[in-house]
Amino acid sequence: MEEIAVIGLGYIGLPTAIMFANAGFKVTGYEIRKDVVEKINSGKAHIVEPEIDDLLKKAIESGNLRATSDPDEIRGKDAYIICVQTPLRDNKTPDLSYLESAVKTVAKAMKKGSLVVIESTVPPLTTVKMARLIEEVRGFKAGEDFHMVHAPERVMPGRIFKELVYNSRIFGGITPESAEIAEKLYRSFVRGQTFKTSSTVSEVVKLMENTFRDVNIALANEFAFLAHQYGINVFEAIELANTHPRVRIHVPGIGVGGHCLPKDPHLLLWPAKEDFGLIKLAREINDSMPLFTKDLLFSALKELNVPPNDAVVAVLGLTYKGDSDDTRNSPALAFIETIKDDVKAVKTYDPYVGGSAESVEDALRGADAVVIATDHTLFKSLNWEELGGLMRTRILIDGRHVVKDPPRGFLFKGIGRGEF
Repeated sequence: MEEIAVIGLGYIGLPTAIMFANAGFKVTGYEIRKDVVEKINSGKAHIVEPEIDDLLKKAIESGNLRATSDPDEIRGKDAYIICVQTPLRDNKTPDLSYLESAVKTVAKAMKKGSLVVIESTVPPLTTVKMARLIEEVRGFKAGEDFHMVHAPERVMPGRIFKELVYNSRIFGGITPESAEIAEKLYRSFVRGQTFKTSSTVSEVVKLMENTFRDVNIALANEFAFLAHQYGINVFEAIELANTHPRVRIHVPGIGVGGHCLPKDPHLLLWPAKEDFGLIKLAREINDSMPLFTKDLLFSALKELNVPPNDAVVAVLGLTYKGDSDDTRNSPALAFIETIKDDVKAVKTYDPYVGGSAESVEDALRGADAVVIATDHTLFKSLNWEELGGLMRTRILIDGRHVVKDPPRGFLFKGIGRGEF
């Protein structure tokens, strides 16, 4: 294989395109957002990620990577890597329209013998359905005229390029030969273990991984609820419990965000004839955490006799994860939605995506309460005694366990910090 098209140049697609280009392949990145295409072709990334600017520049300058919005420019490639979003609708069912559109675009562009890889996270049985869609659109026979594979991404923002190389990868083919071809292609840069299986097993594995994390975070959040009843610091309890050789409790917080964890349990359950309760309950618990944080805030306002409709609330952090610019499914944004109609004003600041305020100081000036919604490194070294002088009322709500020692002069409340 020599020529590859990567469909979708977002948080996964662009790094993947860069890796293949720097491994020596001729890569055409297809993206419908023309402003993104122009930026990439100028050698500038539209996402924040360590190393991405240098690696992108290398790929562009080598002539191995070019972005386009013209589907004619991806015709006749040896491989197509699909990295488009598969979001949830408001009713929590998967919206596969982006994937279906991408597959139709590929079907019209591909040649006989092409490899089609879906990296997007999808419900079980989707890859087989997309293979049938290609058969309908193009008339090619899956497993004979083209190869189809599900190869889920397994990376974390902030570590994408390292994990693309060293994390293990799974290649789920609609035929064993398809999986082998994909494995050989990715071995051009993957140094971690590789495993071959069926496409449906691969789909379920990806969803199981994130559902496992989601369920365990829900357990940690329930421990946090109990800590408030018992008057203890749940983080101290978790640290001690984790000294047991077979225990590894996750971390509670304001909520679960990102493109995977809030969505994947729903994708796992969607085609099922019956679900058994635990996975869905965990989702409900994690989705409730912004409301729990609101309860902490309003309890503090009541203690200091600040009417909510007269309160100015500063929210620090808008992204779902510390030191990232990714706001997808951010619990910080969900929290703001829960309070915005009940308080006088909400001021926001995030060092990566901005906000209504220009700085932490600007956000806190005249505020009655500050809520830490994201664990950015910047927020871990703030001088609260100095910042408190800017506030009208000193209330501090910690939704991410950023503040280890409650500052003097503040009414402090933190998720899981129930110590009396």
